Amino acid sequence: MHRVAPTRAAARASARSSAMVAGRYLLIDQIGTGGMGSVWRAHDVRTRHHVAVKVLGRHSSAVLARFVREQAIRVRHPHVVAPHGWAAEDDLVVLAMELVSGGSVADLLREHGPLDPGTVGLLLEQLLMGLAAVHASGLVHRDVKPANLLLEATGDATPHLRLGDFGVAAPIADRRFTTVPGAIGTDGYMAPEQARGALPEPTQDLYAVGRVALELITGLPPSRQGEIPSHPLRPLVERLLVADPEQRLATADAGLRLLRRLPVPAPTGPPVPDRLGPPPRTRRTTRVGGDVDWPAWAAVAGLVGVVAGCLYVLLGWWP
Repeated sequence: MHRVAPTRAAARASARSSAMVAGRYLLIDQIGTGGMGSVWRAHDVRTRHHVAVKVLGRHSSAVLARFVREQAIRVRHPHVVAPHGWAAEDDLVVLAMELVSGGSVADLLREHGPLDPGTVGLLLEQLLMGLAAVHASGLVHRDVKPANLLLEATGDATPHLRLGDFGVAAPIADRRFTTVPGAIGTDGYMAPEQARGALPEPTQDLYAVGRVALELITGLPPSRQGEIPSHPLRPLVERLLVADPEQRLATADAGLRLLRRLPVPAPTGPPVPDRLGPPPRTRRTTRVGGDVDWPAWAAVAGLVGVVAGCLYVLLGWWP
């Protein structure tokens, strides 16, 4: 996620900040954008937790189909952040997921350049563990890149990576989610066969891991990457970036086994700060459309009831 100038959809959502969407999500502040809309910090009044919600406005049927498909992802893993709920009201559809406040690996690269071998190895290990869970659920992510690798705000502790943004994820080798001859993914990170419109396969995600690994090592995006330099992780990167999918590492678990055999030092990388900070104070809440916010009125009514009960006791007005 990254901060951007507000879009028209974001502007409509902004006008509704401090408003309840679908009776559940209180929009607080915009924290970035995703592939299909703006991303907001919100308060879930049912769970009483802060969450991230992706807001889609004036959706076409094709975009909505992708949006609904993303909310169907149900992968529970420490290194994956997948949607856990959605709601709709008026012209807005929102998709809720866990709030991850440390920015992304793209932020880390932009601010610090190439990372030390230990930190690269740790991030790749966490990414491969997350992908192993995604693939085991029968899905291919299809858009593994630094901007979609979110980070918990761990401060000076070791980084904690979360694979996010499942907007173009698809079932393994499922023709319904593949447009031929078009390619689905991000230029530079797509495997050669994926760029040619091949059916979704886990090995395509593994090729993208190789491109991410080389970017972590060199600080260069795929368009500027050259030969793999001498590095403790070079044997892994070479096996991931094989052009022929039949010769590439076949599974994320195989990548993990190879990675864990390599002489990778302990991580000494940069800290991961909290990039969001505390949520701003919100104004009095109203529901979208101007209806009364019943949870707020219920709290007031409850307080009035408590005061009335105390008066009954103190003044002897007990029946």
